Amino acid sequence: MRVLLQKVKDAKVVIDEKTIAQIGRGLLAFVAFTDGDNEEKILWMTNKIAKLRIFPDQNDKMNLNVKDIGGSILAVSQFTLYGEATSGNRPSFTKALEPRSASRLYQVFLDELSRTGIIVESGVFGAHMEVGIVNDGPVTILLER
Repeated sequence: MRVLLQKVKDAKVVIDEKTIAQIGRGLLAFVAFTDGDNEEKILWMTNKIAKLRIFPDQNDKMNLNVKDIGGSILAVSQFTLYGEATSGNRPSFTKALEPRSASRLYQVFLDELSRTGIIVESGVFGAHMEVGIVNDGPVTILLER
């Protein structure tokens, strides 16, 4: 399981020229799954995301998590995080979990993130999405489990 987190001032998902999800200050989480991913890994990941201290405190030190600042999370499925492009010029996505299982795990991921008490918005699994981001920092963290 891979999650690419970006600290954002705002982020949104647009499908067919319609905004379907939008957040203000918080985290954009691009999420991908591979063989062997399960609920245990999702619990670890959602706990890590909820507690990750990457927002500045009053001394401008990264010491606060997304809940501390009253922020939200926008989660977007992105199987291309498992793209392999070391040989050739066309990436291979064979390490990405097949869509049926990945869709189920994505829903578990969203449910577990919501249980943390953080407001969670999401893209649509498998859809072609336009993701608008105002990256804050920039701060980008890759988590893998």
